[in-house]
Amino acid sequence: MMEHTINIAGETINGRLWLGTSMYPSPEVMRDSLQAGKPGFVTLSLRRQTAQQVADNGHWQYVQEFVEQSGCKILPNTAGCHTADEAILLSNMARELFKTDWIKLEVIGDDYTLQPHTTQLVKAAETLVQQGFKVLPYCTDDLVLCKELLAVGCPAVMPWGAPIGTGKGLLNRHQLTTLRERLSDAVLIIDAGLGKPSQAMDAMELGFDAVLLNTAVAKAHDPVLMARAFYEAVNAGRLAYKAGMMQERQAASASTPTLGMPFWHQN
Repeated sequence: MMEHTINIAGETINGRLWLGTSMYPSPEVMRDSLQAGKPGFVTLSLRRQTAQQVADNGHWQYVQEFVEQSGCKILPNTAGCHTADEAILLSNMARELFKTDWIKLEVIGDDYTLQPHTTQLVKAAETLVQQGFKVLPYCTDDLVLCKELLAVGCPAVMPWGAPIGTGKGLLNRHQLTTLRERLSDAVLIIDAGLGKPSQAMDAMELGFDAVLLNTAVAKAHDPVLMARAFYEAVNAGRLAYKAGMMQERQAASASTPTLGMPFWHQN
């Protein structure tokens, strides 16, 4: 269905659920979870792979096979970087290794909350865009920061719902709603903090274009079933947003009109 695809930087992404590939109980469970979740992107961390491991281990083989069979795209990330220079270097290494211009840009400013370093993030994004990368930056829900990242050429921005790995969902709905309203033409993806399919649906009902997650699936008791649950939730949330939801009311309103009711039900 067209509602399940998204266009970013002139390319069609075949899925609004994006999944990470770390922390699964086994490479086989990861593979089966990807098949169940049907992600548009799968993310990979270069810092968790050596060149030899990327070539030989089962983890990479399963990812590669899934990408070839499904048509999804690889999204390398710069997890673990703390400066713009470090992220730029790692991005170029990832482009050589994974043969893609897509990069999930992460520049961490605080190790406790894993909050992005805002100034270093913008600096890195601007340089990478100039180098021909399609930069998808992990950022906070700050409106000014998101506008800056879009202004330097990022084709989308990816504000967090909550700190990475917490599973707390959308902590600041007001700010996220403001982002959607003020950046009406921008591609917005919720990245990090989601723990339940209902939270992913919530993000999509707010009008976000996609969600990216890892821990919520990888650490579930049944990752494969959880991946399917997130897939269904994301698609349902998108359809609900496109359908246009009713406005909330303070007072009750009867769903059955008086006209045509049996006389004993009328006043």
